[in-house]
Amino acid sequence: MTGRLASRIGRKLLGKRRGFARDERGATAVEFGLLAFPFFAIVGAILEQSLVFLSGQVLNSAVQDASRLIRTGQATPTNFDIDKFRDIMCGRLYGLFDCSEVHLMVTAYTNFSEVEFVAPVDWECKIECGWTKNQEFAPGEANSVVIVQAHYKRPVIVSFGGAGQGNLGDGRRLLGAATVFMNEPF
Repeated sequence: MTGRLASRIGRKLLGKRRGFARDERGATAVEFGLLAFPFFAIVGAILEQSLVFLSGQVLNSAVQDASRLIRTGQATPTNFDIDKFRDIMCGRLYGLFDCSEVHLMVTAYTNFSEVEFVAPVDWECKIECGWTKNQEFAPGEANSVVIVQAHYKRPVIVSFGGAGQGNLGDGRRLLGAATVFMNEPF
């Protein structure tokens, strides 16, 4: 009697186990669970890269547009300062930047061979990195060679360890734009 009962219970359990192995009702959910993280990570990285390119282009365009005021003699040290120049430039940044964090350097030279573009950061810095050069606004006189540089430390949103978009030690991305020109004879 106990043998027959054990045999019946065994057949019932074994039958259910075989059915469980063939059941495919949850396969889609399991596959989605396995592929969701890599898929959304790739989508996030693409969006982050798109924002970096867009921000770089907008910063470059804003520097070019605002620099025209210097080139044509409308922005001179007597009627302009760095804050007024920043306000004009920030009006062209479309809210992509915190304007108070944009680092500006406007420097005049006598000829083009003296001009040098140097990022005002310490590339070896590993924690909260400050600017290594002071901001300045020296647009020069008529026929001066001028370089206008703007830099911004953009926070990185999507970061996977060392595989993020950050190029600074603190994980942020340095964006820079510059233009070099000779002032008109105003």
